[in-house]
Amino acid sequence: MNTAELKNIVLAISDEAERRGCRRKIFMKAIGISERTVLNWKKNGTKDQRKGAVKIIKNGLSAAEINAILDTACDRRFADLTPHEIVPILAEEGVYLASVSSFYRILKKHALVKSKPLGIRREPVEIKADRADVLWSWDISYLQTNVKGKYYYLYLFTDIWSRRIVGWNIYEQESAELAKELFCRIAGSLNVKGVTLHSDNGGPMISSSFRLTLERLGVTASFSRPNTSNDNAFSESLFKTIKYSAGYPKCFKRIEDACDWMERFVRWYNYEHRHSGIGYVTPMQRLNGDDVEIFLNRNRTFEEARKRNPERWSGNSKVWQDNHIVFLKKGNYAGRKAS
Repeated sequence: MNTAELKNIVLAISDEAERRGCRRKIFMKAIGISERTVLNWKKNGTKDQRKGAVKIIKNGLSAAEINAILDTACDRRFADLTPHEIVPILAEEGVYLASVSSFYRILKKHALVKSKPLGIRREPVEIKADRADVLWSWDISYLQTNVKGKYYYLYLFTDIWSRRIVGWNIYEQESAELAKELFCRIAGSLNVKGVTLHSDNGGPMISSSFRLTLERLGVTASFSRPNTSNDNAFSESLFKTIKYSAGYPKCFKRIEDACDWMERFVRWYNYEHRHSGIGYVTPMQRLNGDDVEIFLNRNRTFEEARKRNPERWSGNSKVWQDNHIVFLKKGNYAGRKAS
């Protein structure tokens, strides 16, 4: 029996007592309830108005309906969708389980909703590179060893316009000091002044010592937006190429083995690998400007083939051309000062 039902019983007994000639004030005093309280119940109703009181929802969802909502939201088909997407999809199929707000309420009650951290919305901006050594990207990736739980760390710097690997090394730990040491070594052989160096928000990347080194060398630091993994897509794509290339070992026994393998890969990648993002030329061909003549030869070959067998071509032949400008879309963090 809930509180409202008890109040209604008291009111009914009080009314019956009055009909039998008992004064309400005396009756209320006898049962230990003030007369004003009873008058408030009669005037405002017996519903519990207190904050946090248990509410009686007559049209609430049944246990079966709640389970149906949970099962649907956790189904693999809808695993990556929000209730805003799930509800209309179900409606297209003639199924209605609950409103969007009810979906969210049930999911939140069962700890199935992850709240996003509050913050300032940052619109993405673009950085463009129209030549080499304008925009670089770097990151650190794990390399597995034959010891469970132990990893080597590949530090990798790449030029986004030419896609060539400009510097790398493998260490046994992840540290800002090692990153600073490696970048200074790269700066000793290449002119890094004026380069924008993009990275994610990892510890070594945002450390004060590393950023002060960049500032001293005339390099602008650029960072991905928070919780936006694809803002550093060039480095992530390169790591995938490394780990999915033929002959890549699943693990390394010694750090020297990892360095030997990586040295061979870098030579192959820069001088032999035909990169899809730059028209299937090698990074060094792109850097040296050889891609212009290569594209002319390809276009000439395609055009001659089309003239020989025009019936095999539904339209014009493919035109190979230099995608001269490369854009990096990211958050508005470029150029923030070291602290």
